[in-house]
Amino acid sequence: MKASLIEFISKISSGCMSDEEIVKIADEAAQAYADPDGFLAANPDINYDDSFPIPLGEWVVVGSLPETVMFQADSYMDLFSEITASFGPGVVFNIKPKQLAKTEPLTALNRIQIQLGSMNKENGGYVLMNLSEPLDDELQAVLVYGSDQARVMELGVELGILIEPALEALKAQG
Repeated sequence: MKASLIEFISKISSGCMSDEEIVKIADEAAQAYADPDGFLAANPDINYDDSFPIPLGEWVVVGSLPETVMFQADSYMDLFSEITASFGPGVVFNIKPKQLAKTEPLTALNRIQIQLGSMNKENGGYVLMNLSEPLDDELQAVLVYGSDQARVMELGVELGILIEPALEALKAQG
């Protein structure tokens, strides 16, 4: 399981995390999956209980990702603001977050995905993917290289962690 966790976290972090950070999260998550009670006893500062809709190991993964990797918001405008901020001022986007303010969710998400898909061409662009069950926000997503999308989804199934292309998921809801 630990090897799958390392690969999964590596791919959903798209180069934004060090190998040491990835291994540390994978270690903790593997322990939490294997022995939730023991993990909670060894880490009394963790604010997790049985009311959470996801297993403790998944909660460790999701809760340990930095804000440059996992984006959480209640609107696509705010989500896109977080994404653009994570790239820093040197990266120019064709659309601005405020241009998404009055658009329907599907239109906004489509525009975001077109923008992200046109970036980092050597890795197949980026795909915005929903990750896990959102706990505090409406939207919870990561960026994955297009070339890694199929493998990330396989790993998600193997690990029991929901990960799906955000645009396809929203279209399926409609």
